[in-house]
Parts: sequence; structure tokens; C-alpha cells
Amino acid sequence: MRRRNNISLLTVLLLALSFPNSSQAKWSGATQSGPVSNSQSPTATSSPPATGNSSSAPQTAAQSPDASDNGVFVFRKQVDEVVLHATVIDDKQRIVTTLDKGDFNVYEDGHPQSITSFRHEDIPVAMGIVVDNSGSMREKRQKVNAAALNLVRASNPNDEVFIVNFNDEYYLDQDFTSNINKLKEGLEKIEARGGTALYDAVVASAEHLKKEARLEKKIIFVVTDGEDNESAETLEQAVRRLQADGGPTVYAIGILEKEEHPKHAKRALQIMSERTGGIAFFPQTLDEVDAISRTVAHDIRTQYTIGYKPTTPKNQGGYRQVKVDARAHGYGKLTVRTKSGYYAGTEPAAGAQ
Repeated sequence: MRRRNNISLLTVLLLALSFPNSSQAKWSGATQSGPVSNSQSPTATSSPPATGNSSSAPQTAAQSPDASDNGVFVFRKQVDEVVLHATVIDDKQRIVTTLDKGDFNVYEDGHPQSITSFRHEDIPVAMGIVVDNSGSMREKRQKVNAAALNLVRASNPNDEVFIVNFNDEYYLDQDFTSNINKLKEGLEKIEARGGTALYDAVVASAEHLKKEARLEKKIIFVVTDGEDNESAETLEQAVRRLQADGGPTVYAIGILEKEEHPKHAKRALQIMSERTGGIAFFPQTLDEVDAISRTVAHDIRTQYTIGYKPTTPKNQGGYRQVKVDARAHGYGKLTVRTKSGYYAGTEPAAGAQ
């Protein structure tokens, strides 16, 4: 992926004369694969926890500031541990934030797993904000940009966020930062034109999170108004890359009221989000996007972090199906939303089937 070039044409020409063999800088960490259910919104029942319940098995490290990371909140986990980020919803679609470790059961491929670490805290995340910059988004970008910034404002102040704008190509217009003004500048680099390489942009963003993020919890927040029509990656390939062990949770907003094939576009966003533990939203009007962004921020900040060591070692590879149940006195039916599974061992290569 390319970084957008802001220097003058004259400077470009001078540099080209001085360095005839130089090439345009690519986004380090991005894949080079090309030219470059409407879920119900959970209702908040409490504020994000400043501190929370935590427990862990011996030798399982916790997430805490470390001097060697300049105070950055970094999660230390054992290599053979699987970490899940889970949201719990009651039968009235309200987020439940008062559960303990003993209220959860984790299953991998149908087999119960022992929970080795458990935390319920508002921990900082590494987040990629990935926004459609195709021609059809021209009139929508102002409100979408405002919603994206309000997502950041409503999130943990120690989050580290980058901005990707995409059409038929994708650009890293602002790398990891907590500076709202820099993020605003990144979102304002609008060249609304061309098609929609959604899958390529999402996969490249996931790769950037994997290679460059200092924080363990990873999020992709994507906004688009149409079906992918330019990616080298297929939907199936993109989902497989997203489901690598330690991959990001995807939250998606599809502004599809004018899309020719809304069912296809909706299905793609639902699959990417649901399989990674996120939510896909499909607002009826553009004015709803801002409220959705705040809902996403609250969802992220109220999640449980659950770790377990799989009974089948990760080095044996393969896809593992994951299910988490929760039961607690005083509650009716509880639903746990987390990733549906992961690929253990080596991450699938780009373009893998």
C-alpha cells in the first residue's frame, strides 16, 4: 500500500533526476495483492469500567504499562495461549458487564477449555479506521469523517489509531497516533473517485496491525457504501486472513441505501464482522452513522478478555472453531459475541484458498 505523496511536482521531478532508480514508497507491512446480519445494536447499561475483575493462572502475564514500552499498555501473553475479546448481551440486548471468570465456559472444536486468564477492563486498542473513498462516497465523507473522529473521542484515550482511505487503491494516510488533529488530517485526504477495493484494504490493514501494532487488542472499523468491485483478494481469502490467530475484530458500517446489489455488499460486511467477533451496521440514513460510531466505542470498551491454552497445541495448525457460553445467577439467556474461530499456527499466505 502506498503512502499518499504530498510534496510538490517540482520536488518530485528533482528527486527523480537525482535518483532515477528510486520507486514510490509503499506502506510497510501491507500486502501487495493488486494495484495497490444487520445485528441489533446493544444498549449500554453501565459506563466503561475503569478497573475490573481479573484473574490468571500462574505464569500468565497480564496487560499493564511496561517501562520498556514508554508507558504503553501492552498485553503480554504466552505463545500457546489463545486470547478472546468477548461482549455479553442479555435477552433485552443490553451489554452485561458484571460477570466473573466462573460464569464463562470456552469450547474449541466442541471440547471444553480451561480459562488461564480473565480480565474485564477498559484496555487501549490498536485500531485501523478504513474508509471508502470511491466516487459514490463524495457527498457522504463529511459526516462519515465526523463520526470516525467521534469514535476516537469516545474511545480509550490511549488507543493507537491509523487511517486508511481506499478506492481502487488503498493509502495509509495517517499511521498510528492518538492525536485527533493528525487523524482529522488523514481523513480529509479525500479523492472520491474510482471503484471499491474493500477486501484488499481490509487485509492490508490487518497486516499492518499484525506487524506494527504495540497493543494486543486489535480493531478494524470500516465504512463503505457499496460492494467490492476492484480487489485482488476474494471475500473468502480476506476472511481467512482476518481469522489468523490474534487477528482483529471488524466493525463495519454499510451505507447501502443506493447500492445496486445491497444483498451482496451486506453479506460481505456481515461475514467479516461476525466471524471476527464484531458487528455490521446498516443505517437507513447517513445521520445514523455518528450514533453507531459511539455504540462501537462503548462495545469495545466493555469487553471481557479471556485467555485459554487449547488442548490441541497451536503448533498442530488447522482451523479451530470457538464458542463461549455465559451463565450467571439473576440473568436469563446470555449471548456471548466473540470470534467464531481462528487458524492456528502459520498465518495463511496472501491469496491462499
